[in-house]
Amino acid sequence: MSAARTTSILLLIALLSVAGSATADVTAPPATQFNEPKSDSTEAASRKIVWEMPVVVESAKLREEDRVGANQQPRWTAHRRFSTTRVYVLPEGYTEFSYWLIPRFERDGSQNLETQYEIEFGLPYRFQLDLYAITHKNGKEGTLSLDEQKVELRYALADWGRIFGNPTLYAEWIAVSGGADHIEGKLLLGGEITSGWHWGVNAVYEQEMGGERETERELTTGLSRTMKDGVWSLGLETQFAFEDDEETRGDYEKEFQLGPSLQIHPQPRMHIDLVPLFPLDDDSPKAEVTLIVGWEF
Repeated sequence: MSAARTTSILLLIALLSVAGSATADVTAPPATQFNEPKSDSTEAASRKIVWEMPVVVESAKLREEDRVGANQQPRWTAHRRFSTTRVYVLPEGYTEFSYWLIPRFERDGSQNLETQYEIEFGLPYRFQLDLYAITHKNGKEGTLSLDEQKVELRYALADWGRIFGNPTLYAEWIAVSGGADHIEGKLLLGGEITSGWHWGVNAVYEQEMGGERETERELTTGLSRTMKDGVWSLGLETQFAFEDDEETRGDYEKEFQLGPSLQIHPQPRMHIDLVPLFPLDDDSPKAEVTLIVGWEF
């Protein structure tokens, strides 16, 4: 077992052990834990972060579920909650940068590493624009190469809570160095089951525009439980993928994966997500771990 995989599993076990002994805390954090909103006299001079935005509709229990912004969305939707599953859009005028580290451990013993650099922009009228730069490293002796760029646009069909599942349309163009470009479409769904329980489901279709004309169909899900309001949460994520190409239409390569998820907010602007996925079938990799560090501007 590789050192990277061993470290990820040990860290996961430790985190779940702590969670098992902890009781869910759904009490809003004390005023001293987060910066209080600035006074009205200074508000115009400095834009508030999401945690400090004025409340449009107040939650009965959790501050992260207060509705804020022009879309009247919960605060928790302004930061990525799951690694595999997107939910809704950013509030208008907000920007976030995320760094992704994704090691993948194949069954033949090889290891692949992907890194992503993502910047997200919340736009008017429930739009969102994302830009990505992506590098890959194949094998232990390989070198990281910048070989993909992505442009993503989202559109939420209505303000939060107006339509069940808060449906959001997602379109993405993937430019691949040395290969055919891809297009990807998604339907994003998500919401709150009850206070402290958040969910997301994505239906994905990706098409290679040339070459072998690979087609990928994917369903991802995420479920999250708030353990301490605005501080940390635990959850579960799944990923089901079916892929074929021009020569193998209908004879799919399949990957079924499942694993726990952890999100921590060391401070209101920052979130850290750790999601190790493990196989549910013989064709999926031994493990795929996603670490995301996001910062709100």
